[in-house]
Amino acid sequence: MNSPMDKASIAALIPHADLMCLLDSVSAWNSRTIACLASSHRMPGNPLSVDGCLDAICGVEYAAQAMAVHGGLIGDGRRPAAGYLASVRDVVCSVERLDLLKDDLLVTAELLTAETARGIYRFNLTCGGAPVLSGRAAVVIDAGRSGSPPQ
Repeated sequence: MNSPMDKASIAALIPHADLMCLLDSVSAWNSRTIACLASSHRMPGNPLSVDGCLDAICGVEYAAQAMAVHGGLIGDGRRPAAGYLASVRDVVCSVERLDLLKDDLLVTAELLTAETARGIYRFNLTCGGAPVLSGRAAVVIDAGRSGSPPQ
């Protein structure tokens, strides 16, 4: 596993800024996996909340940011101009709302397959060891940029 990262290092790798950078830290990563921590689900005024409620499905954005950080770490280290979720499948929400969770979220993603600027990840969010959200996502990172595929 590689070195942990703080929020500033995360923000340097993803196309999200300020409050939209939802992850606090990367606790571990390697060429296939990443584990991140987040507390922003408890933040009043979370940019994804509606009327103070943060629905569990918003956890997909937390997972997408973990995938983007992972892509930056295993890629060329440049911040992409954009990233897109091409599809999300097999999503299971084990809670209704994220804002009611008292502990930090553990956001993990595993790269299942990759080719130039595209990948398929399996993701999981847990809180205090309990399942929150899981699924798979196909992602496209900076579709206009050519480069080497993630390894």
